[in-house]
Amino acid sequence: MIDQAFGIHWSHVAMLQVVAAIIQRAGTILVGQRTPVQSHPLQWEFPGGKVEAGETPSQALARELDEELAIRVEASTEITRYPYTYPGRNPVELIFLRVDSFRGEPRNLIFHEMRWQPVSALDQLDFLEGDREFLRGIYTGAYGNRDQED
Repeated sequence: MIDQAFGIHWSHVAMLQVVAAIIQRAGTILVGQRTPVQSHPLQWEFPGGKVEAGETPSQALARELDEELAIRVEASTEITRYPYTYPGRNPVELIFLRVDSFRGEPRNLIFHEMRWQPVSALDQLDFLEGDREFLRGIYTGAYGNRDQED
């Protein structure tokens, strides 16, 4: 729909939601590096992905972590969410969820590299731009995750 008076294009399509898993263990957080052939090649991110039609963020997180890491999420808690727009793309809503419990041992099924990165060293990795606000929140304590361990 275009507002004729102002020439503004209004969309009735809901904003795409993307979930990101914060999985902590002994002062580390599980992160994955995108493959060289993906968009944003070799940048680091938290496991997760797009919320599909009819899914809640928690359901999407469980599905994505089964597909990416072969783990079964038993409980998760939303930490924060915010909109972000990558250059030349439509805005997305990034939703960060702490994985409170899961079954299985994470296995790398899709990433170029996967690692348990110390929370204090997350800033040493080249993260996706959209994740950087969340990372700043970890370091300022805004999300209460700075020194949290299992």
